[in-house]
Amino acid sequence: MKTLHALVALTLLGAARQDAKPNIVLIIADDLGCADLGAYGGKEIPTPNIDSLAAGGVRLTNGYVSCPVCSPTRAGLMTGRYQQRFGHEFNPGPAAAAEEVFGLSLKEPTIAERLKSLGYSTGMVGKWHLGYKPEYHPMKRGFDSYFGFLGGAHSYVKPGKDILRGTEPVDEKEYLTDAFAREAAAYIDGAKDKPFFLYLAFNAVHGPMDASDKRLEKFAGIADAKRRTYATMLSALDDGVGRVLARLREHKLEERTLVFFITDNGGPTPVNTSRNDPFRATKGQVYEGGIHVPFIVQWKGRLPAGKVYEAPAIALDIHPTAVAVAGGPPPEKLDGVNLLPFLSGDKAGPPHDALFWRFGAQSAARMGDWKLVLQQGKAELYNLVEDISEKTDLSVKQPDKLKELQAAYDRWNSELAEPLWGRPRRKRP
Repeated sequence: MKTLHALVALTLLGAARQDAKPNIVLIIADDLGCADLGAYGGKEIPTPNIDSLAAGGVRLTNGYVSCPVCSPTRAGLMTGRYQQRFGHEFNPGPAAAAEEVFGLSLKEPTIAERLKSLGYSTGMVGKWHLGYKPEYHPMKRGFDSYFGFLGGAHSYVKPGKDILRGTEPVDEKEYLTDAFAREAAAYIDGAKDKPFFLYLAFNAVHGPMDASDKRLEKFAGIADAKRRTYATMLSALDDGVGRVLARLREHKLEERTLVFFITDNGGPTPVNTSRNDPFRATKGQVYEGGIHVPFIVQWKGRLPAGKVYEAPAIALDIHPTAVAVAGGPPPEKLDGVNLLPFLSGDKAGPPHDALFWRFGAQSAARMGDWKLVLQQGKAELYNLVEDISEKTDLSVKQPDKLKELQAAYDRWNSELAEPLWGRPRRKRP
């Protein structure tokens, strides 16, 4: 009888585990160029751990973020809504210079708040950049725990005493990327027995250009000193991703964990030598080099391994996707969509009819193969399938297509709020 009871208990336990809500890990890099990852064609700097996510999951080739700079992208990521809808259009500047109103709108539910309401443990490690004041702290925005810094940039080699554990400063001494990986792994150790959401926001490879000394020898063959430093920073980022994935494997959680990897904007090539090719331009611009980013989704056993997905998707989609896998009802008024049925092949067609950007005087819209760019008093039109580098402006040759995209952008733009801080928005052409 005891044996029978044990078998029944094991069967029920196995069924419970199979039906359990999946863990969700969202990893975001900072100022990373698409072309620096092996999975996207990079050859100079090995990134085996990030590449393993693509090999074990779905690699999106038309992944976007909602802004070409840090803080607005993160506001969209956290809320699943175009951040311009609530005035979060620009970066704030450092804490001493930020306007009083800066912070992720308290009226906008975050992904952490929604998952916490669905029974998830929620932890954040890394760069926040969504408010300096106490009411905007991550642990006031749905996270049970926090380790990181609140601003937009931070030294890697002298983290100092403004790294926070919760709300208390700690005197961190480890190279910061390694410290964030350590803390993320420790969070998994402590949260492994219930569904968890881990938001791991590395500041690598954002400046300052602080080399990881223990990795310098590995890249001694790179002649350019700045590029060599960048290589150590990216290598540390990849090692950190590997440490998190290894901890999931150690606890036998890989098939119960949905993992996202993305970066917040295109690379600022002159600043850190990041590579965005074949895309035009860099961070801070609405050409592809500023907004077209690496975007990888892995859920072993649930999503195809090694699949390439070509339809345009955006970081706003992560929020509703996470809520859907957590068993929550579709949130209202989101601009993102649940990507899973598209990535799995259960749903045909593109996730979005159109995607839009507004960043001060720069604006853009993508509909299918076509992209509208509005800036410097003129409208430009590109066919991205034929011209991913945006070299040939077709606005004169395709006036009807230009008018179609312009009208779609105007409808979207009419729904937006004015920026709450930062540069005033000049009128479009």
